[in-house]
Amino acid sequence: MLTDTFLQLVKKYNKAHELANNLWLEIFTKYSESKRHYHTIEHLEAMIADLKEIKDKITEWDTLLFALFYHDIIYKASSSTNEIDSAKIARQRLTEIGYPDEKMEKCVAIINATKQHELSDDSDTNYLLDADLAILGKNPEDYQRYTEQIREEYTIYPDFMYANGRKKALQHFLQMQQIYKTDYFQKKYEKQARVNIANELETLQ
Repeated sequence: MLTDTFLQLVKKYNKAHELANNLWLEIFTKYSESKRHYHTIEHLEAMIADLKEIKDKITEWDTLLFALFYHDIIYKASSSTNEIDSAKIARQRLTEIGYPDEKMEKCVAIINATKQHELSDDSDTNYLLDADLAILGKNPEDYQRYTEQIREEYTIYPDFMYANGRKKALQHFLQMQQIYKTDYFQKKYEKQARVNIANELETLQ
């Protein structure tokens, strides 16, 4: 399903079948890297499932989809430039496709916004940021699985270092007036997200 979604998306702007297939192969390969446990194809599928529920609220659906596919194409636990590097790849690939410049710039901006996850003036950006964090508000079993997968991605750090960094991140979320930026995601996930985060913090103490 995800394959078809991407191939059909590319073919709207470029009819070269080989190009579309090669771009999808690159995405699939990157998101299937052995060191990835959470930032995988499954993460993309979950985001699309959430966003499809509110497709009518999205201004530029194609741009949002491209941002989604490329937002974690570069992911290294030890790197602080994943988002910038991912945005660069997106710009290169969208140029190859022949995607309109203005829409390409918006796509790049959305990907870069995933670094700080701050409220944006652009509603599409806020929807993608919220979908990216939707896992925080899922049921406790899914959340537990997510925390285990994230720990797997950060195995380069010993427990005490990981716990300290994780606690800071979780406390940051709890201190926010609202975790989710859009009404839709706030109503759907905010309450459970705060419960999940508080429970994880207790295990890290």
